[in-house]
Amino acid sequence: MILALTYAYAKYEKTTGSKDAKVHSFVLPPDSLDPLDLEIPFISDKTPVIRHKAYSFQYAESHEQAYWIAYELTKTETEKAYDRTDDFIPDPSVVTGSATQADYAGSGYDRGHLAPAADMGWSKQSMEESFYFSNMSPQVPSFNRGIWKRLEEQVRSWAIVYDSVYVVTGPVLKAGLPTIGPNKVSVPEYYYKVLLDNTGKDKKAIGFLMANVAGKGALESYAVSVDRVEQETGIDFFNKLPDGFEAKIEKELCLPCWTWTITKPAVGVADESEDSKDEPQGTAVKNQCKGMTQAGTRCKRTSSDESGYCYQHKP
Repeated sequence: MILALTYAYAKYEKTTGSKDAKVHSFVLPPDSLDPLDLEIPFISDKTPVIRHKAYSFQYAESHEQAYWIAYELTKTETEKAYDRTDDFIPDPSVVTGSATQADYAGSGYDRGHLAPAADMGWSKQSMEESFYFSNMSPQVPSFNRGIWKRLEEQVRSWAIVYDSVYVVTGPVLKAGLPTIGPNKVSVPEYYYKVLLDNTGKDKKAIGFLMANVAGKGALESYAVSVDRVEQETGIDFFNKLPDGFEAKIEKELCLPCWTWTITKPAVGVADESEDSKDEPQGTAVKNQCKGMTQAGTRCKRTSSDESGYCYQHKP
């Protein structure tokens, strides 16, 4: 009961837009979740749901990453108030231990965000928590910085156009995937996003399946029905909707129903009601990494670390 009440308070704080108080992360039994949280998928096992300030997830210990990350993104939340921290750290809420920097160092894979940092710039705490390793998955650099980034930008545009969208995103996990690092972090072959626009009268849903490789072409070519993503992942999305309505919008793929032009977020400024009023808004100076690639060329990453090296080349 205490957990349920705590969760309800945190949800109230987010939906009312209050950013005054710090919302601590906590672990929830699946049966204590708020039925109004449309973004939370059907929970088919007893794996705890972990709630951070801006997003929730279930952790796949055998793969050392999340099964899914779920959150609502509103138009207001696309207005950036805080810069990226780039401080990747283990998630203290994962009691079994999350992946660490040692798993990714020298692997050749990006620490790919599932819930992108650019969706979390409305709050200092949410930005910091977006860099937990529980929110990371090994992504091919050209995928992470290419088609995946383009999809993230499209999602933010939809949050602006439709006032809010519900987002569920994650890797397609299965047995036998290759792994990296001492904790054997699985390297997914595919990633997904499913989105629900539950505003107004033209409610709709859409899914995306993307291979973990350099992507080409229009985003529309990766779009699929939500039913298709459910088939690939075994996850039941948006199950809190009325059954008939859920079945209807999840089997449909209506590309013209969505606006595909990009609407940029407004340039935000730090809100005085944020978690901390005295946090500086400046960012550290970044220089090109001193490290060398296996091909003998200088690393193209930038780093603000005093060593002069990026995370992959830091001694």
